[in-house]
Amino acid sequence: MKENLIAIIKNNIVENVIVASDEFANSLNEETVNVTDLGVGVGWGYQNGNFIHPDDLLSPEELLDKKTKIEKIWRDYELSSSDFIVPLIDHPKHAAYLVYRQELRDYPQQADFPNGTRPIKP
Repeated sequence: MKENLIAIIKNNIVENVIVASDEFANSLNEETVNVTDLGVGVGWGYQNGNFIHPDDLLSPEELLDKKTKIEKIWRDYELSSSDFIVPLIDHPKHAAYLVYRQELRDYPQQADFPNGTRPIKP
């Protein structure tokens, strides 16, 4: 059985999503909307009966900053998850991984970063 999800909205932003009945939601002294089948979460906007994805609420500069952080987190994860290969000089893909790791380190300096092409793991 699917849970009944209720968004609690304050200042046109989803502040919380709770599992509750519609009757309980209606008893609250807050704006609430049933979001059971909508995939809406905390931080979503709500205007004129429509939900707005959090990314659509960001300025272009904020969106670029968010994407930059995400790409650097991905890059750092890829570097740390391939650390094991460095001392294994007899690994069949050792040289390819060393090249990949250098591409990862160089990735943030690409002219079109963070919108460029990610390095491809060997």
